[in-house]
Amino acid sequence: MFGTSIHWTTFFYLLIDTFLLVIACVQSSRNRYTNLNRYLVLAGLFVLYNLTGGFLPFDGFPGPFILQYVITYGVAITMGIFLFHYIYREYDIRILNVHLTIANISIYGALCFFGLFLLPYYFTGSLDTARVCFTVPVSLICLYFLWAFYGRISKPKNPNKFVLRRNKLSLLSVICMILLPMLTLIGDYQWLTFTIVNTSFYAITAIEIDRYLYFLEHKKKMNALLNYYKAERNKEIAPKFFTRGLTGREIEMAMSVLDGRSYKEIGDEYFIAEKTASKHASNIFKKMRVKNRTEFMERFGKKKL
Repeated sequence: MFGTSIHWTTFFYLLIDTFLLVIACVQSSRNRYTNLNRYLVLAGLFVLYNLTGGFLPFDGFPGPFILQYVITYGVAITMGIFLFHYIYREYDIRILNVHLTIANISIYGALCFFGLFLLPYYFTGSLDTARVCFTVPVSLICLYFLWAFYGRISKPKNPNKFVLRRNKLSLLSVICMILLPMLTLIGDYQWLTFTIVNTSFYAITAIEIDRYLYFLEHKKKMNALLNYYKAERNKEIAPKFFTRGLTGREIEMAMSVLDGRSYKEIGDEYFIAEKTASKHASNIFKKMRVKNRTEFMERFGKKKL
């Protein structure tokens, strides 16, 4: 299409992702008490991935030919790492397994790209050789990540339906993303590669939509929290943390606290440690200007709804 290598399916996904990005921007500006920053960044990266991966390479591009692959691979690696970061934040993961921190994953990606793609290409001049040297070890790292992540979420304790749906969608998103280096090795089949990779983003989008519907299901509890937040935000002496609002995870935790669940039960439900659940609760209490759980329940509990 347009005299470039972009396939019509890639262009179609580009339009969908751009539309979702615009909708998310509008929703984020209207509901300042929620935090969609991570989703906005992820959406922007997928739009950029469709643009660079679809339109590049082409003959009229200025500079050396390899520069186009540096751009496309760089965007794809950044997108994949940020999606993993998104998953880590969604599940409050710091270290998934041995050495699997986001910082280490970023280092692995950079080292593999420079050491196993650019150097082989420099010495051999063969794009196919560079692609094989790069994708094989990266695919192994991705499979290890999938194994560790599946082990983390495969045995939920006291999950609700929302958590189970999120687990399935998160797993689908990770599977589709880790297939990217393998699909690159197979060949340049845009209709297949971009369909699978964009499915990863749509799974994350489904998680955000499901979270929004989950909030609507608990509208009364939401109203008590958000109305208070709005009132406090409008005060001249409102503290700085009100400008950021409650994150999606904090609202989920707040509703669990209002349901009377212990921090251990909340931790089991969301696959986090009891201390992490307690830390989330402390952040919520600070933002809602209460001293402790008892005062939080008195102000926003069922009697107030």
